[in-house]
Amino acid sequence: MEKIKIEKATTKPTESLKKLDIFKAWTIEDSENLYRINEWGNPYFSINAAGHIMVSPQGERGSALDLYHLIEGLRQRNIGLPLLIRFSDILADRLERLQACFNRSIARYNYANVYRGVYPIKCNQHRHIIEAIVNSGKPYKLGLEAGSKPELMIALATLDPQENTQNDPALLICNGYKDREYLETALLGKRLGHYPIIVIEQLKELYLTLKISRNLNIKPILGVRVKLCTKGSGRWGNSTGDRAKFGLTIPEILTVIKHLQALEMLDCLQLLHFHIGSQIASIGVIKNAMREASQIYVQLAQAGANMKYLDVGGGLAVDYDGSKTNFYASKNYNMQNYANDIVAAIQEACDGANIAVPTLITESGRAMAAHHSILVFDVLSTHDVSTTPPPAMEEKENLIIRNLWETYESISLKNYQETYHDALQFKEEAISLFNFGYLTLQERARAEQLYWACCGKIMSLICHQDYVPDDLEDLEKILASIYYVNLSVFQSAPDSWAIDQLFPIMPIHRLEEEPKQRGILADLTCDSDGKIDQFIDREDVKSVLELHSLNIKEIPELQPQAPELSSCLSIAEPYYLGMFLIGAYQEIMGNFHNLFGDINVVHISMNPKGYQIEHIVKGDTIKQVLGYVQYDGDDLLEAIRRQTEQGLQDNKITLEESQQLLKDYEDSLTHYTYLVADEIF
Repeated sequence: MEKIKIEKATTKPTESLKKLDIFKAWTIEDSENLYRINEWGNPYFSINAAGHIMVSPQGERGSALDLYHLIEGLRQRNIGLPLLIRFSDILADRLERLQACFNRSIARYNYANVYRGVYPIKCNQHRHIIEAIVNSGKPYKLGLEAGSKPELMIALATLDPQENTQNDPALLICNGYKDREYLETALLGKRLGHYPIIVIEQLKELYLTLKISRNLNIKPILGVRVKLCTKGSGRWGNSTGDRAKFGLTIPEILTVIKHLQALEMLDCLQLLHFHIGSQIASIGVIKNAMREASQIYVQLAQAGANMKYLDVGGGLAVDYDGSKTNFYASKNYNMQNYANDIVAAIQEACDGANIAVPTLITESGRAMAAHHSILVFDVLSTHDVSTTPPPAMEEKENLIIRNLWETYESISLKNYQETYHDALQFKEEAISLFNFGYLTLQERARAEQLYWACCGKIMSLICHQDYVPDDLEDLEKILASIYYVNLSVFQSAPDSWAIDQLFPIMPIHRLEEEPKQRGILADLTCDSDGKIDQFIDREDVKSVLELHSLNIKEIPELQPQAPELSSCLSIAEPYYLGMFLIGAYQEIMGNFHNLFGDINVVHISMNPKGYQIEHIVKGDTIKQVLGYVQYDGDDLLEAIRRQTEQGLQDNKITLEESQQLLKDYEDSLTHYTYLVADEIF
């Protein structure tokens, strides 16, 4: 069933606003409903009585830790934000749940074979993640999938061939484009005890593989990737069909069979592979693909191929918005439904043809890895739209300003739609008059203040209405605050920018308080695309996120030499936001826009005493990032030193100033590329 768009969240009041009883105290249950944490976060994330996010890495079976306290503890260890936290126990739990679902399906349908999971390295190639997955997957004979030569290097070095048995090895699925070096390496890995299955994506790969196998005298284990006619859904819906990037058409598969028959090597063909795209939101797509692939598998077996494996690829979706629908950021099935439909489809096809059922393989990288990583970042400052009207109207105000005053004072539930258009028209007229020299700068400022005051007054009325006229739909977004966050979207959440991927985002503390602000997030980059203005919602996508105002404390004046600036300065208490379910694809696909580098990463595991820090991977320093673009830090420092010497000779800079500049420059080269929260503003 399609996800029904009841309202456009970018424009109409959110569910929390419409249902809010203004006389009722805010509770953590209200925050749970607002941010939908029980829908997308179960069983790993929840809110405690203090209003902090709790993380339960082992689900309902283990202990939990307070994410806010964890962040504070890490900051005391001089680990700065932004910060990526990985929970290896969540990885282990995801593997166990997936295996358990297939085991239950196999028992339910009396399936006479086994399930073997394979982790696709491309999903997240970082060493500590691969090692944690392989270690946690040993009881299930978890294998790896390599889609390139570098990933093949990782797989061969990480999987332990000594743990393989002849009848039940951990599989090494060799996908992607392959050259001689790739194929030789994979085949020679078989000598070490690995079990590489070379999946033929193009006919020329077959001929090259067979030639190399003859030269090495190593019999290959082959698979074929088929281009199904079944169409995927969502962003990756074009992964199938005749014009798909990868795989063989049915006529090409028949060519493979004939060629292997002619060489008396048809017994080498043991696996059928297909992939209908990542994040498949609808179970119907999976059912249709399984029906088609099962028939192809059966006919390959009947043609004499030594078929043993069916690899259904990836596609097992993650419910990013918690709606449990076939919306692109969700899924209308659970892990058990997924396993049941795969097992049932191939069982029915094989029983009908009276052939043995295959070992089932999935490459569910997103479902394995997404939940285990949390990106935590701090808010540096905010920019709010002031809806406070200017001082009272003067007697000799310009007509356009008097009109705006009258509009502001007349706004009511009966006329707010009409008065909005009046205010908009008067503001445009004021700008036009200013451009032709008929308004002063001060008069234009008063006109703009009155316009925003009108918008604020109208918004205070419509936010409690069940229906909002279409022409006022964008008002909430127009009035939204900008929260400047210590983050690069391009580095840490590239899919949010590139393909409008939705990730759950919410504060990790203060959840016992009502979030009265509506905001969008702006990152540190000098790019207009460096923002997040789409957020999960109950029925669609909303363009603002409910947030708390920064807690500001006044401190004694620090600059008495400039009393005209302020009688005191302010300091903001830390305000932390978390982006969840980002463990798949984001880190490795990030880029260095504006030279913001890799962020700090901490690996956490649970133990009987609470938790322990397994690994700390420090983020890039400025010097390291400059090296990526072929700059040498020492050369740069020397160039600045020469400039300071010249400046001293020309009396443009003092000796003390030159030494301070060199010290700051040299220190900066060794520092994190992100901002140190200078909370004074």
